[in-house]
Amino acid sequence: MMIRNQLVLSVRNLTKSYRSAGEHIAVLRGVDLSVAAGERVALTGESGSGKSTLLHLIAGLDRPDGGEILVADTPISGLSDAGLAALRRDRLGLVFQQFNLIPSLNVRDNLAFQSRIAGRHDAKWFVELVERLGLGGLLDRYPEQLSGGQQQRVAIGRALQARPSLLLADEPTGNLDSRTSIEVMGIFQRLNTEQQLTIVLVTHEADIAEYATRIIGFRDGRVRLDHAVAKRRFAADELAKFEAELEERSA
Repeated sequence: MMIRNQLVLSVRNLTKSYRSAGEHIAVLRGVDLSVAAGERVALTGESGSGKSTLLHLIAGLDRPDGGEILVADTPISGLSDAGLAALRRDRLGLVFQQFNLIPSLNVRDNLAFQSRIAGRHDAKWFVELVERLGLGGLLDRYPEQLSGGQQQRVAIGRALQARPSLLLADEPTGNLDSRTSIEVMGIFQRLNTEQQLTIVLVTHEADIAEYATRIIGFRDGRVRLDHAVAKRRFAADELAKFEAELEERSA
């Protein structure tokens, strides 16, 4: 288990550029940041600001032009493709806007997919996650039989099955309605509080960022702000408001 205040992620002078239509486009321009164990961090900024590119670099899905990324104490820039795959398998949980479930597998097998590949399937943890995520009645269903919110809960469960030290989420509520988005944020908040899971999520939605404990804002490929969330939102409170409003309308 990671010790709170121990660094889970360090990024130093990170740069990344692409060529598009013969033009050189700098996406990250010397990014520095650190995330300690147990933090819940939102990366914000307009489209093209570099936040999703950074997340993909941390996950080893792309390689930087320069700088350094350390996940815990492991510098990942020098890892081979196999080494990066092992990093994602063993130490990172990944959740995306697109749920990326395997259509031919039911919920039970989608949930267990990553942990079985990692050789760390824990039946007791599987049962606990199913309960936490409210998936008990859905285990025999296939992705096409699920709502968007249900699919995202399965994707979160799959990412957590191997007990990662860091969860990376790229626009995890982008395809969800307001209520379901709050439910997903509630799952993240509970996992962060109860399991001390470190979470870094990308969002362009200001209200979603307020469910985090810290916001790091990007503009033009650089960190422009980094502060604690002054008026933090709590999903449990927001959901209670939804229920109260529904009762009032049905009365």
